Amino acid sequence: MNDGTKTFASLFSGCGGFDLGFAARGFRSKGAFDCDPEAVLNFAANIDNHANQADLTEGIPNERALFGIDALIAGPPCQGFSTAGKRLVNDERNHLLTLTGTLARRVSPKILVVENVSGALSGEHARYMESLHGMMRLAGYRTHTMRCQVADLGMAQLRRRVLFFAWRTGRDIRFTAPNAPHGELRTVLAGVDRQSNHHPHRLIRNSRDWHIARRIKPGQKLSNVRGGQNAIATWDIPEVFGKITEHERTVLEMLRRLRRQERQRDHGDADPVSLARLEAALGARFHRLVEGLIAKGYLRRVDGGIDLVGTFNGKFRRLAWDKPSCTVDTRFGAPRYFLHPSQQRGFTVREAARIQGFPDHYVFQGNEQAQYRVIGNAVPPPLGSFAADIVEQLLGSAS
Repeated sequence: MNDGTKTFASLFSGCGGFDLGFAARGFRSKGAFDCDPEAVLNFAANIDNHANQADLTEGIPNERALFGIDALIAGPPCQGFSTAGKRLVNDERNHLLTLTGTLARRVSPKILVVENVSGALSGEHARYMESLHGMMRLAGYRTHTMRCQVADLGMAQLRRRVLFFAWRTGRDIRFTAPNAPHGELRTVLAGVDRQSNHHPHRLIRNSRDWHIARRIKPGQKLSNVRGGQNAIATWDIPEVFGKITEHERTVLEMLRRLRRQERQRDHGDADPVSLARLEAALGARFHRLVEGLIAKGYLRRVDGGIDLVGTFNGKFRRLAWDKPSCTVDTRFGAPRYFLHPSQQRGFTVREAARIQGFPDHYVFQGNEQAQYRVIGNAVPPPLGSFAADIVEQLLGSAS
């Protein structure tokens, strides 16, 4: 019997961030499916007992129970599309995006909503999203893709995402991106000390990482490959990486500039610098200074040229109280990647969850590494609620 309550089910549900957003708008779950046992454990412990551990490449268990639902929502793995990864076009996880369309056509919901990273629309990877559009249109659905910045929902996190909608409700709407003022860490982390899952792990005083962290100010990161006031190079921390002379500093900063100007490869954003180019720029003292910096561990020989040691774009990123966080990922508890605005540590599980928009009554289960992983992989609940509002518009009187 239909009591007028809107229904939904979720695929690749993770720990339930997408589901929480829909539940907050009055939708009732008919099932959630994910292959990750830790994610399913957290979902069942905090949301409801509709969580199912399932390999969706083998189909949706008891899919007939989902026939006639108002919305099917999905957050297929994004790692293959993310610019933070290797972005392999043939990454097997990319095919889960089109699998979502195949499963949706079997269930035939009124509306399909799929969330993924903005990288799913870029370059060769866009073919998977284009395929999803095509297969849903062939099934009689209208489709639309919109880009979203979750900070524009008022969240204290910069996280660009894509929402794909396919609907067969006989309605059309104007899709409008959110534009609320960005949140800030100071507000979202207020009072966190009294909450569950908040167990700070401070760096050991006088350890190597502690000495690095104490030199990084809010808004700064450890980076040899970028200049400017927000990048602290390893040679700016001599107590950890070793002292250099002013002439050696000139060599390092010159190499930092040249490696982005003298390109040899068609990938990456920089290359080792040829010996001839370095000698032309640095003059007669070139060989002695370079050899000294190689011995000190600041430079290395690569493919007949010279490059910096430590060519990562940024580690030990210290966030700022008065700004949104960068994207919460699965490493958010590791200080080598992310630093608390004012303490020598990474972020706790509860702090990561707060930034992702999870309520404090959601108590994360399992070991801490698994907790960070399911939080970083989750769809932020406020983004789920934003998508649910659009679904309500598309349903209209048809629901």
